Amino acid sequence: MTDFTMKKDDDGAAVITWDVPGKSMNVMSMEAWPLLDSLIDDALADDAVKGIVITSGKEGSFAGGMDLNVIARMKEEAGDDPARGLFEGLMRTHAILRNIERAGMDDRNKGGKPIAAALPGTALGIGLEIPLACHRIFAAENASAKIGLPEIMVGIFPGMGGTTRLVRKLGAMGASPLLLEGKLNDPAGAKRAGLVDEVVPADQLLEAARAWVLSEPAIVKPWDEKGYRMPGGAPYHPEGFMTFVGASAMVNGRTQGAFPAAKALLSAVYEGALVPFDTALRIEARWFTNILMNPSSSAMIRSLFINKEALEKGASRPDVPDQRVKKVGVIGAGMMGAGITLVSAMAGMEVVLIDQQQAAADKGKAYTADYMDKGIKRRKATPEKKEATLARITATTDHAALEGCDLIIEAVFEDPKIKAEVTRDVLKAVGPDCIFATNTSTLPISELARASDTPENFIGIHFFSPVEKMMLVEIIKGKATGPRAVAKALDYVRQIRKTPIVVNDARFFYANRCIIPYINEGIRMVAEGVAPALIDNAARQLGFPVGPLQLVDETSIDLGAKIARATKAAMGEAYPDQAVDEVIFWMEKEGRLGRKAGAGFYDYDEKGKRQGYWPGLARRYPQASPQPDLHEVQHRLMFAQVLEAVRALEEGVLEDIREGDVGAILGWGFAPWSGGPFSWLDMIGTPYAAERCDQLAERFGPRFACPALLRDMAEKNEGFYARFDSGAKAA
Repeated sequence: MTDFTMKKDDDGAAVITWDVPGKSMNVMSMEAWPLLDSLIDDALADDAVKGIVITSGKEGSFAGGMDLNVIARMKEEAGDDPARGLFEGLMRTHAILRNIERAGMDDRNKGGKPIAAALPGTALGIGLEIPLACHRIFAAENASAKIGLPEIMVGIFPGMGGTTRLVRKLGAMGASPLLLEGKLNDPAGAKRAGLVDEVVPADQLLEAARAWVLSEPAIVKPWDEKGYRMPGGAPYHPEGFMTFVGASAMVNGRTQGAFPAAKALLSAVYEGALVPFDTALRIEARWFTNILMNPSSSAMIRSLFINKEALEKGASRPDVPDQRVKKVGVIGAGMMGAGITLVSAMAGMEVVLIDQQQAAADKGKAYTADYMDKGIKRRKATPEKKEATLARITATTDHAALEGCDLIIEAVFEDPKIKAEVTRDVLKAVGPDCIFATNTSTLPISELARASDTPENFIGIHFFSPVEKMMLVEIIKGKATGPRAVAKALDYVRQIRKTPIVVNDARFFYANRCIIPYINEGIRMVAEGVAPALIDNAARQLGFPVGPLQLVDETSIDLGAKIARATKAAMGEAYPDQAVDEVIFWMEKEGRLGRKAGAGFYDYDEKGKRQGYWPGLARRYPQASPQPDLHEVQHRLMFAQVLEAVRALEEGVLEDIREGDVGAILGWGFAPWSGGPFSWLDMIGTPYAAERCDQLAERFGPRFACPALLRDMAEKNEGFYARFDSGAKAA
C-alpha cells in the first residue's frame, strides 16, 4: 500500500503525499486509513519533526472523495450485526481524524504539532473532511478546481466528521448550502465561504504550507477551547433556535420529506450542536450509520454513481474503433438545434448549423453567444473562450458546408415527411459513410431510416430540453442500425459530457414511454374529481421535481394533444387513453395551452409565475368527496411509470436495467431517493409489487395489470438486480 508516503525534511517539516497508484484523482479506500494514521503517529513521535503538511501527488487535484464503490459495499462487509459494524468502523475513522486534529496535544491543549493541508486543486468529500481536521487549509489558485462536500447528491451526507466540523466552523446557516445543497466552490469562493484559510499561487502552495507549520502557530481548534460558542448560536439560544427552525423548513420545503439523507443530516447537525464536540462526532456517526442502513442510500449510490459512471465510460458501447466526432452538422436552428450546436462547440467540435433561412441560422448561433455572455457575467467563462467557441460554428443555408462532417444531427419538426426530405438532401452532401442521427422524441427510427440508402448508419438521438442543462441523452437503435453508428453516438455523447442510455426502437422509446403515463394518470385523476393540489403534491412528496399537471403545463398542452392524436391514429381500437383526451382536448379548445400561453392547469401572471390552479377546472370537474388517500394517489403515479419500465425491459426496448434506472432519474426526475424504477421495485419487493398491481388493476383498469416478467419474479421472490446483474441483458 503506497497511497500515502512521507518525506521528512532537514528543516523539521514532514510532508505526507497522497498519491493513489493508477488513479487520475485520489480516492480514499478503507485500507489507506491505517497507513495515514501510522504516518501521522510517526511524525508526531519524531522530535525532529516540527510540523506536518498533507498534500497530493496529483497535478491539479487533492482528492475526489471516498471511493463510493467501497461505501456501497460497507453494509455487506460489516458483519452479522451490520449497524454495529458500520458504527464501529466509522468511529475508528473519526479517531484517525481526531488524532490529526489534536496532533499530540494533551487535555489542557498543551503541546502538539501544527498540521496543514495543501490542496493543489479539487477537494471533494473526504478530500475536504481530512483538511477540515487539519489546523490550516491552503489552496492553490486554480479556477477549474472544485472544493466542497457533495455527498447529499448521492443520498448520503459527510459522515467522517465533515458535518460536525463545518457547522462548528461556519455555523449552521453558513454551512447549510454546503451541506444541504452540496454546493461546490472554486478556491477563491471557498475562501470567501470560510472553507479554506489561504489561496496562494500554485507554485507557492507547498512552501506556504511548510512556512506556516514551521512558524510555531497556535493550533487549538475553536471547539476545543473553553467557552466556545457556535457561530450564529446553538439551538438553545434564541438566535440559534431561529436558524434551525429556518433550516428545517428549508429542508422539508425542498425535499418534501422524501430524501432520508437530508433529514438525517439536519438531525446530526441539530443534536450535535447541543453537546461537546466528541459526543457530536458519535451522533454524526450514528446518523450516518442510519443512512447507510437505509436502502435509499445504496440505491442512489448504485444508480447515480456506479451505474452512471459505467454508462458514461461505455458500458453499452460496441467493440469498434474510436468514433469521436471532429465535425458535426446540425440541421435545424430552432431551440433544440441551437442547444445541440452550443454543447458541441463547447466540447471543441467544428459545427455547421444549417437552416432554410440565414436569419434563422444566425439566430441559432446567437444562442451560443448569449449563453457565453451569461457565463462571462457569472465568471464561468471568458471573452476569449466565447470567441473561440463561436469561431467553431458556421451558420449557413448551404448544404455544401457539410462536407467533411462525420456526424449529422437532424433537429427539424416532428413530421416524418419533412424529416425524410431533409435526410435525403443532407445525405447527398455528405455521402453514405457519414453517420446520420435524427433528434426525435416519438417517431419510430426504423421508419425514418427508410429515407437513407444506408440504414445501418442511421440512428436516433433524443436530447432533452434544454439541451445544455439536461444530462441524459437517449440513443435509439433502429432495426438496421449498425454498431459503428451506435459507437459514434456514444462517443459523441461522451464528448459533450452527458450520460447516454441505449434503447431499441419502439413507440416513445423508453423515457417518453414512462413519462406519458405519469402525466396521463394525473390528468385522469382530475377527470375523476381528485383535487389538483393533491395530485401534484403527492408527486412532490414522492421526490419528483414537479407534479404531472405542472409538468404538462411546462411541456405544453397542445403538444400533449398532438401526441394523443398521433398515438390514437397509430393504435386504433387498442388506444387506451380516451379519458385523458377528453380533458386535454377540452383544455386545448379553451386555449389553455400551458405556461407558454399564460394559461393551463395553472393560472399565470404576466411574468409566467404560477398563481394557483385555474378555477375553471373545478367547475368542469367538481372535486369528489371524500378525496382519495394520499398513498393511493402516489401508488397510481408510481406504478403508471414503473410498469412501463418493466414492459420496456420485457419487450427488449431496454437491454440493461442500469440504463432504465439512470435514465429515469436523469431524464424526468424519477424519485432520485429510490434509485430508479427497478431499484424501487426491489426496495418494496416484487411480491408486494405484483399484489399491488392486482389491487390497482381491479379498481382502475388493465393499465395496472402485472407484467408477466414481474409476476414470474414475484413468484420466485426475486429482485431485478438479483436476476439482471450488472450489464446483463433481458431474456
